[in-house]
Formats: sequence, C-alpha cells, structure tokens
Amino acid sequence: MTLMGGPNKFIADKKDDDAPAAKNTAAPSSIYAAHQKIYPKEAHGTFRNVKWAVTAVTLAIYYILPWIRWNRGPSLPDQALLFDFANQRLLIGPIEIWAQEFYYVTGVLVLSALALFLVTAVAGRMWCGYACPQTVWTDLMIAVERFWQGDRNARMRLDQSSWTFEKLWKKSATHLSWMMIAIATGGAFVFYFQDAPTLARELISGTASPVAYTFLGIFTLTTYLLGGMAREQVCIYMCPWPRIQGAMLDHDSLFISYREARGEPRGSHKREQSWEGRGDCVDCKACVSVCPTGIDIRDGAQLACIQCALCIDACDEIMDRVGRPRGLIAYTTMANLDTASVEPRSGWRIVRPRTILYSALIAAVGGLMLWSLLNRADTIVSVAPDRNPLFVTLSNGGLRNGYTVKITNKTETAKSFRISATGVPGAKLQFVEFEGQDPVIDIKPSEVRAVKFFLSIGPGERKELKGDSTPILVTVRDMSTGRETSRATTFSGPGS
Repeated sequence: MTLMGGPNKFIADKKDDDAPAAKNTAAPSSIYAAHQKIYPKEAHGTFRNVKWAVTAVTLAIYYILPWIRWNRGPSLPDQALLFDFANQRLLIGPIEIWAQEFYYVTGVLVLSALALFLVTAVAGRMWCGYACPQTVWTDLMIAVERFWQGDRNARMRLDQSSWTFEKLWKKSATHLSWMMIAIATGGAFVFYFQDAPTLARELISGTASPVAYTFLGIFTLTTYLLGGMAREQVCIYMCPWPRIQGAMLDHDSLFISYREARGEPRGSHKREQSWEGRGDCVDCKACVSVCPTGIDIRDGAQLACIQCALCIDACDEIMDRVGRPRGLIAYTTMANLDTASVEPRSGWRIVRPRTILYSALIAAVGGLMLWSLLNRADTIVSVAPDRNPLFVTLSNGGLRNGYTVKITNKTETAKSFRISATGVPGAKLQFVEFEGQDPVIDIKPSEVRAVKFFLSIGPGERKELKGDSTPILVTVRDMSTGRETSRATTFSGPGS
C-alpha cells in the first residue's frame, strides 16, 4: 500500500500484510511554511461602518494635527504639536516639555499602557480591531486593492491568472496607490518634527535637509511594507500585544466568539428543511472570508483574532437570509459562554477588582503628573564641574576650579539671572563671558544658555580645606521674581 502526498507527507510502502513494516523514509518536516495570501471579502454592517468611522477620524487627526497653530509669542514656534529635537523640547499647546523633563513623556507612556490594560480588561482587543495604526492603514490598503482589483473572488482569479496587460495595469495601479498613501503617511509624520508649512515648501522645492528626505523615505517604506504587504503578519508575528493581552483578560472581559451551543451541529441548510436537531450555523464560511487575518472564529479564541467584528456583520447578514436570529457570532464573555446563554451580553460586568485597580492607577498617575505640571519650576538649572583638570594650582599657591552652569528659561518672556557660590570662605567668582563677580545674565524666552565661571581661593583659604573635595552650593537667582534655584557640587583640591 502506498500513501503519497505533498513534499512533507509521510510515504510508506508495504508489499503485503505479512511483510515486515517498511522503514520510515519520510523527509524531515520543514519548520518554514510559505505565507498564504489572505483575500478578505468586503463586509457590510454596523461594525464595518464603525470601523470606517474610526478610520476616518484617526486619519483626520493624524494628517491635520501638525497644521494646527498655537501662538506662543514672536520668538517661538506656533505649531500646536511639535517634536522640537533641535532645541531638545516637546511643544504641546501651552506646555513645553524639555529634555530634562523627559519623565513627563514616561508618565504619558505609563498612562497609555494602563489605559490599554483597562480597555483590554473591559473589551478585549478593541484597540487592535478598531484604532491600532496597523489596522487603520491595512484597512485603507485593502480598500485600495479592492478598488482596483475587485472583491475577494476577483482578486483570487487575478492572482492565479497569467500575466496579461489587464493584470499588469491593475497590479501597477494598486502598488502605485499604496506608495502614494505611504508617501502621504511618511510626509505627515515628518511634519511633527519641523514647522509643517515651511517643511512642506522645502520638500516640494527640493531644499529640505537630507535628514528630512531620509526619514520621509524610511516612513514611506515602512508604511508600504507593513500596511500594503505584511498586513496581518504584523499582528500575528511582529506585535507583542497579542501575547501580553492574555494576562489582562478574565471571565468578564468582552470578546468576539462563536456561540457553539447555538450553532452546532453545523451544516448546509435548504429553505424547506426543518431546523430541528441541528444548529443555526449553515457552514457558509462567510465569517472566514471577511476575516483580515484569515482565521475561523468558530475554532474558538485565537491569537490571530484582532476582534475587528467583521465576522459578526457577515454572520448576521447570513442569519437574516436564512431567517434565524442574529448573534450567532457576537461580543460575549467567558462567563456568558459558560452559561450557554442566548443573549450575547448577558452577565457582562464592567466594574470588578481588575478594572477598579487599573482605573485607580490611571487616576493616581494622572493626578501626580498634573500636580507636577502645575507646580513645576519655570527655570531649569544644572551645574557641571570641570573634569580635566579637576583643579588648577595658581602661581600664588591658591586653587581654582571651573564650572559650567546651564540655565533654561522655560517661559515665553526674557529673564535675567545672577549666579553665586557658597561653601568655601573667601572664594571669588570669575566669569568667562562677563566682567565682575556679580554680572546680570540675560536669557531669551525658551532659551538654554551655558555660563562658564571659575571659583578661586588664595593660599590662606586653601589651608582651611580639610580634604580633596569640599561641598559647595551654586545658586541661580531670578531677578524678576527673586526665586532662587540651588544645585550642590564640590570644590576639588589636592587634599590636606
């Protein structure tokens, strides 16, 4: 008997029943499986409309946001949201986040993670199915492909056919459209890092910096590859969230499921047949044909399911045709499935320990960030002593240390400051750029200025030092408000 199949199938030969069993001569199975392209069919219904609405809103926000203006004064950028890397700051409306305040960005990331945890605990992978950028751009790319090549069956026939002029121009139009979308996507993203109107003129005229064109190319290529080519593979293989979100779910988390108690046993159904002794599922596979990741929701919860709910629309449409109630595939919970209830949302509890914990953490982190933002200083001061050399011995036997003070004026008005140092009696300040021991230092709005000065002591004061490092305090005084900001550092010497 001979059993033959594909290249990875087992092959066995046996001359007769009395002969000894043949040796297993099968080739080792390959761990690589070629990617099978997925052809999602166009879905119609409530959830498809919601997804289009979310896509329109999110894309509008993404493309319009860099063009919104915010008046910060004559010497500051007027872009409402600007990642001003050249000046090491982030501008969000009236808020300026400087590099020294990066903890605010960390706080925003923590809040985003907690919000994602809360949404997942309540509604499963709702983010993945509706608002994730990969989902939004993949939906857009598939819609473009469908526009040029037709719906599911037409695209499958086109890919299986030989290369003709029709196939060539349809494929070319599709990829050209994808590339235009990718260029618009990358172009919009670079506008977040430089004044949008100015950068747009420079990009068109060819006078933008090489960095701008480089990142425009990078963003364009990644959008084209991830949204147009990779698609569901990003969600299944590249994104870590499907593997993490399992820890966020419990029996009361909402997710999309096939109601097996109602649908089985499945099978084809004719109009005149009775529904007695069988399930409502007619095994039409409409839920599979619309799935953007190519899964069968009837097989249960799966890592590849992004909960886009298109299978619900497809199944409801079939149920309407065969005269059965909607909801065979629906949003439900594990607790609801355990009861074999017909109602999709029966027993859905939102308020529970997990959601209360996430909500409390969001409130705590958000409150702490708000308090810090309202009470933060409008001046940032840092002091760095010279390291090479640590000190200099003067000709009269005294010692001299060098320091650099960086003062950041975070306000939209010019400010004046004075610098002083205490901790070493008799020490004298000498500024490199200014004359006198107590100069006034003017700093423009949203400017960072580095001030270099020396702190010197004579041989008499040197004898008073008790070690090779003496603590000192450098103080920067705001002349307009009288507020003082001090930073601790050390005065170095050769030791006693």
